Amino acid sequence: MTALWTSDEIAAAAGGTASAKFDCSGVAFDSREIGEGDLFFALKGEHSDGHLFVEQAFSQGAAGAVVSEAIDEPHIKVEDTHAALNDLARESRRRAHGKIIGVTGSAGKTGTKEALFAALERSSRGKAHRSVKSYNNHVGVPLSLARMPADSKFGIFEMGMNHPGELRDLTSLVRPHVAIITTIAPAHIGFFKDEAEIATAKAEIFEGLVEDGTAIIPADNPHFELLKAAARKFTDNVTSFGFSDEADVKVIDHINADNGGALVTAKLRHSSLCYNISQSGKHWVANSLAVLAAVEAAGGDLAAAGLALAELGGMAGRGARHEIAVDGGTVLLIDESYNANPSSMTVTIEQLGNTAAGRRIAVLGMMGELGEKSDQYHAAIAPLLASANVDYAVLVGDEMQILASLLDSGVEGPAKFDHCGTAEEALSLLRANMRADDAILVKGSNSVGLSKIISALTAGEK
Repeated sequence: MTALWTSDEIAAAAGGTASAKFDCSGVAFDSREIGEGDLFFALKGEHSDGHLFVEQAFSQGAAGAVVSEAIDEPHIKVEDTHAALNDLARESRRRAHGKIIGVTGSAGKTGTKEALFAALERSSRGKAHRSVKSYNNHVGVPLSLARMPADSKFGIFEMGMNHPGELRDLTSLVRPHVAIITTIAPAHIGFFKDEAEIATAKAEIFEGLVEDGTAIIPADNPHFELLKAAARKFTDNVTSFGFSDEADVKVIDHINADNGGALVTAKLRHSSLCYNISQSGKHWVANSLAVLAAVEAAGGDLAAAGLALAELGGMAGRGARHEIAVDGGTVLLIDESYNANPSSMTVTIEQLGNTAAGRRIAVLGMMGELGEKSDQYHAAIAPLLASANVDYAVLVGDEMQILASLLDSGVEGPAKFDHCGTAEEALSLLRANMRADDAILVKGSNSVGLSKIISALTAGEK
């Protein structure tokens, strides 16, 4: 099997010195993720130093390491391991001949990236590559690039930010042929003056587009014109997607399916397609349009993409659905525990309201990084719960106190609610109150740890 990297290639790319010749089949900076034949990057951070874990990396099968300090094992010695990782990422992008797609947005990044990968992996017969998990920051993006095989036909990279300038740096590494913005919403608004500033920061992704690249933007978003103008500075190829009649890639019709997904008929730039999506919610219909727009722009197989969207499994923390045995029956557990912002909170509660159930229960953790507007956004959940006909709510975290106070004062909402401080307390409340035929949504910022509820309730799942 062809090596991902040789020691000579790594040394040349990073400007380092190889202590011995070796080949590697993967790249990692977390020693716990090292597998047989991998390259270990010993990165130094504010609170950790990868050099302390070199021995562990080699004990797990590392073929070599990139270090800034001398070690006994095979290695490439450089002045700065972070800079070396970026250098290797640039070399990976330089040698790539496939189509590269970058994905960003205030919500839906990971889901769209995974759906794109499924679509392009299917048609390229295993020659698609993508960033795993949510590796979308200043370490995750170059790592994901460094892991890309040279013969990949497609590369899909998620890029995130919570401050201006961050996407500019990431997109300069990725240099996408296609750049997608899924949506603009008040995620991380605590670091920005307003949503327009968020949109401007997200639009930095277009700065990295290759010549004649394609920008894909949400037609239904209030910041559409801002995004379009920003994209036009770097490309004439701008494709909009959404429900708007003016969108280039738009919904003609969509019908909810019994499995929670939908049957969608869409008009693309050069064709039309009728397809199923396995994921629930109007936001996933929109995400699927972005996927199809990107597949079309990258020269992928649209029919294969449609099949992949129908078969896409639910992602842990991002919409996965579980049937849990309770009291001789079952409850539907909807796992949205990975993250939350005002936009994603809105669409997931709305989707809960569209879910057939004996009762609807919402376990909601706080939304992070909302700055001085935190109380305002948390209070705005009350009418969402009322519109979705939620019967019982469990509110988790100090930031949810404003919502609890509103509900306690008689504001329209669930007939019953509890407020607690931790995921463990929420789990106890949920276990004491859930019953057969309930639909339970678990949603909150990752820092709240609501994934513990999912793990506990699905522990016996086969």
